[in-house]
Amino acid sequence: MEDFDNDPVIRISHAAIRQAVRVLAVLMVFVILWGVLDVVWMLYNRLADDPVFLLDISDILAVFGAFLAVLIAIEIFINITLYLREDVIHVKLVVATALMAVARKVIVFDYKDLQPDYIWATAAVVLSLGITYWLISKKD
Repeated sequence: MEDFDNDPVIRISHAAIRQAVRVLAVLMVFVILWGVLDVVWMLYNRLADDPVFLLDISDILAVFGAFLAVLIAIEIFINITLYLREDVIHVKLVVATALMAVARKVIVFDYKDLQPDYIWATAAVVLSLGITYWLISKKD
């Protein structure tokens, strides 16, 4: 069996990937900051429209959606930074991030425009991710 740890191609490849992950982390910080500014701008615009300082349900759902998108970006940033650590198994955090992303989608659903099959399929995804997260947590 060949020792891959001493192979220079493997070492250089790992170093290049680690640098790429660092670049992704920096880019994700910009995405998060841009997302925060977007939430502030969206909230300002929605509150400035007539009637002033009143939000209807579609405005609230739009703000919630943007807010949750920023939270998901933060979770992805945490995933990216964990990839830099070699002593961490990432499965639980990845499943939690996926569960949060699906939950965001469910929160901003417009049920009037959705087919029942789509809602049932989304429920199956939520249930599957929830069970997966529970099993991973139970193992820990």
